[in-house]
Amino acid sequence: MPQEIEIKFRVSDLRALRRKLNAAGFRLVTRRTHEMNTLYDLPGEILRSRNELLRIRKYGSAWTLTHKSGTIKAHHSSRIELETGVADGKKMDAILRALGYAPSFRYEKLRAEWTDGRGQVVTDETPIGNFCEIEGPPRWIDATAKKLEVNRADYITKNYATLFLEWKQKTKSKAAEMTFKALES
Repeated sequence: MPQEIEIKFRVSDLRALRRKLNAAGFRLVTRRTHEMNTLYDLPGEILRSRNELLRIRKYGSAWTLTHKSGTIKAHHSSRIELETGVADGKKMDAILRALGYAPSFRYEKLRAEWTDGRGQVVTDETPIGNFCEIEGPPRWIDATAKKLEVNRADYITKNYATLFLEWKQKTKSKAAEMTFKALES
């Protein structure tokens, strides 16, 4: 099964991070692109209770359907990830709803993707701050983090839904979703 292994960390200066990525030999694969994610669940939050995720993502004009399961969190987040392209995200939404799934959380970001040919680094500008994700083999993740001057103590293994809930508690926000529009209100 395909395994997703990654860490996140907060980014205070995106320009400085881009300079570090260039200096470390990374090349930009995808320029800053809008991404909208919708998570789905069954009544009673069955997927959430099993630590699973079902998501439709629109990244630029491309749609994908993703299922994640089997979370292991140590220094890195590790999950089984199954993903496939979808020709029409709105029809996929209608299919999921017909099967009894309903949207449970929406979040958006502006994402840029980088690679050195061995793994992927992405920068995410979100409504609750800027983050970077490093995805690849564990040793490569740690070596890349070191090149970017990120300490292991700064690793985040939480997903965006959890980070949003923590942000809501801290800020007392009433926003129901992690979208730029919802946080403007």
